[in-house]
Amino acid sequence: MSNTNNRIVSGMRPTGRLHLGHYFGVLVNWIKIQEENECFFFVADWHAMTSEYTDPRKIKGFVPELVKDWIAAGLDPEKCTIFHQSQIKEHAELHLILSMLTPVGWLERNPTYKEMRQQLTQKDLATYGFLGYPVLMASDILMYKPTRVPVGQDQLPHLELAREIARRFNHLNGEFFPEPEAMLTADAKLPGLDGRKMSKSYNNGIFLGESADEMRPKVMTMLTDSNRLRKADPGDPEVCNLYPYHKLLTGADKCAEIEAGCRDASWGCVDCKKLLAENMTKFLEPMHERRAKLDENPDIVWQILAEGTAKARSRAQENMEIIREQIGFNF
Repeated sequence: MSNTNNRIVSGMRPTGRLHLGHYFGVLVNWIKIQEENECFFFVADWHAMTSEYTDPRKIKGFVPELVKDWIAAGLDPEKCTIFHQSQIKEHAELHLILSMLTPVGWLERNPTYKEMRQQLTQKDLATYGFLGYPVLMASDILMYKPTRVPVGQDQLPHLELAREIARRFNHLNGEFFPEPEAMLTADAKLPGLDGRKMSKSYNNGIFLGESADEMRPKVMTMLTDSNRLRKADPGDPEVCNLYPYHKLLTGADKCAEIEAGCRDASWGCVDCKKLLAENMTKFLEPMHERRAKLDENPDIVWQILAEGTAKARSRAQENMEIIREQIGFNF
């Protein structure tokens, strides 16, 4: 993993259990790209504080659970570097430096900033940390000088801001940071139980670590085609919340049968849910087996984090020495 032309950085906040949306929207891509790239994947616990600042103590418990989900899903610490953001203080130093040169207007135009403040009305997000978290995100990325960053379509504004910050630093202080390109990931478009986007914030997800007994009742209560009031009514799979799951978890032939059966009302919604629950159970079983082994020996997770963090810290320290020299702070 020494080819710097294939260096990739990405992270995830430890704010709760991961769900199927995380797997198909993020992890399935990470698992693929770890095979042929130098990958740094980090637990973004400082980012978690932007929304959990009133009770940051609970974040510590989410950290190992996040790593367990990653490894159970298929991330291999022998093939990628898994590290702990807050244990590398150079991230905070670079964040401070970059915040000095980032215009406030760049942050205020961030569409996610506006959207989250509108949606999460139960939390006071009118904080400096929440407004400035894209600068910390840029620091996390630029610290390792990656060439590409895996992002979904909705995250492109964040990456573009990181590129703008890199460009501004280079203009003011001399060339150092590459402007990482977007590695667009497929949009899984998995709806939550209530039809909205699946999100930890909305508590409407099907979680990777859930047992079949926990998952099955959730599937049976999922919203389907709201226009299909009776089994004899024809439905439209394209507006049904179940069908995107079948596209991912059910074979193509069976999906075609489900689609035809929904449209001519020969398939009922209950039958569709039962099949989905069965396929979902089979899909999650290997993850549950891998996670069970980690639960039996939790020290393994902390060891993986410690080793990955040491490796990332060495790279971060080297780059910060150069950055301090470029801005004249190499006292």
